[in-house]
Amino acid sequence: MKLSIVDAGLFKLDGGAMFGVVPKSMWQRLNPADDNNMCTWSMRSLLVEQDDRKILIDTGMGNKQSEKFRSYFYPHGVEMAQSFEALHIDQEDVTDVFLTHLHFDHDGGAVEKDGVDLVPTFKNARYWSNERHYDWALDPNDREKASFLKENFVPLKEHKVLEFIDVKQDINWLPNIDIRFSYGHTEAMMSPIIHLPNGKRLIYAADLMPSAYHIPMPYVMCYDIRPLETLKEKERLLNEAVEHGDILFFEHDPVNQCGTVKRNEKGRIVIDRCFPLSELGFS
Repeated sequence: MKLSIVDAGLFKLDGGAMFGVVPKSMWQRLNPADDNNMCTWSMRSLLVEQDDRKILIDTGMGNKQSEKFRSYFYPHGVEMAQSFEALHIDQEDVTDVFLTHLHFDHDGGAVEKDGVDLVPTFKNARYWSNERHYDWALDPNDREKASFLKENFVPLKEHKVLEFIDVKQDINWLPNIDIRFSYGHTEAMMSPIIHLPNGKRLIYAADLMPSAYHIPMPYVMCYDIRPLETLKEKERLLNEAVEHGDILFFEHDPVNQCGTVKRNEKGRIVIDRCFPLSELGFS
């Protein structure tokens, strides 16, 4: 197994929205906001290579949106294609694109413009979602409507490259990769749990745990449709991470790629340490 980060750039979101009920006086020390109260976040995808498959988890925002749309989120930094070049991997070699959910900062790079047409970015890949979430995204509620852009996922179905995974509690998807479904952030979001050759588990928590700053229980995003469900899902994940020594992969953390957690002297689960993915030795 080989693991590589595919950097899809940086963007900005409102700090209050990202930290929820936590006062700015507390979260400002973690991820300082600019004059518009916007904080910088990463779009960090993961490439898993095993056997004859190259599996990309999430695709960032992409670059096909209008300048007006982009002006709301200030995308900057490297683009996904540049990251593949740096890894010396052709995008056409990607066999699978796993989309944790269909919010635009996770699936925007799944589809690109070819002239006036919208086509799958990864020409030889199968794309993976689940029908329950796809239907949710296709007919969104008013709270989430701005996060679901049909041009990012409907073309995948039209080009017949989209596959649906059965929605169950926890399932095995591929050798060494399980999937956990969660419902706090959005309906039936999927988090891959990767069983590493050293016996550890790497959990791609997506927006259940977007950064190391979101480890404390009250740190729940305002974007979550069911925040009390998020609390339950976080508690389960963090308790397991302490018990099993799991490694958390942070998709949106602007600095930290991975981390482990521990229980402190007060019994609270806190970050133990953060480190780059390369430290695991599978790059």
